Amino acid sequence: MCIRDRTMLEVVADRGGASARDLAEALEVPLPSIYRLARELVDADYLTHVRSEGRYELGHKLHLLGLSLHRQVGLSRPVTAEISRLHEATGMAAYLAILRGGEMVVVHVIDSPACPRLTPMRFGFHEAPHATAFGKLLLADVAPAERADYLNRHQLVALTAHTITEVAELDRHLSVVARRGIAWEFGEFRPGWDCAAVPVRAGDNRLLGAVAISVQAGRIRGRETAVESALRQVASRVSALLRSGK
Repeated sequence: MCIRDRTMLEVVADRGGASARDLAEALEVPLPSIYRLARELVDADYLTHVRSEGRYELGHKLHLLGLSLHRQVGLSRPVTAEISRLHEATGMAAYLAILRGGEMVVVHVIDSPACPRLTPMRFGFHEAPHATAFGKLLLADVAPAERADYLNRHQLVALTAHTITEVAELDRHLSVVARRGIAWEFGEFRPGWDCAAVPVRAGDNRLLGAVAISVQAGRIRGRETAVESALRQVASRVSALLRSGK
């Protein structure tokens, strides 16, 4: 599967379905090319064509791949139930990410119309860890020398007016994240969105992943203590479940 195929799938997933014209406009690809690529994805069962509505939706193959990923990362029903509890306790979109290949991969999300997830969901967290709660947990967890090497090699791109772009300032911020065991992100990754994440750890304190929330800007202000408490409680239970294999 080529990069453009994956991007098409991401657009369809983000929008809950898309027409060929929607895809052409979103990807800036000629319509005939979209039809050809879409046909290949439909033939492989990555997409399904809803002819009566003139749109494409995600195919069954992706569901099977998702189930396979869930088995690999140990995403059991008790674990997903904890993410649901986090959503219910905070009234915010709730996430579970698992550390795979040095990146935080979001494997489960619970949201609602009143509290939608971050979009698009292609999640370039690994591309801008300095600007996300997930990424800050990762950077705060590595050895100081490794983190310094990363920050020296990667440009701290300003994604919003609130993104931290100075290495010294970010280093101070990450020291607080490491000490407190929670990462906050206020409009640094996407304008108008705030996030928070708490690590999920193995018995030897190794980082396994994270639980997190996202919410429209301003809705978390004044609720930081309650949100932090909910995150820590769910992270503790998820950690125990993953360690036990339940």
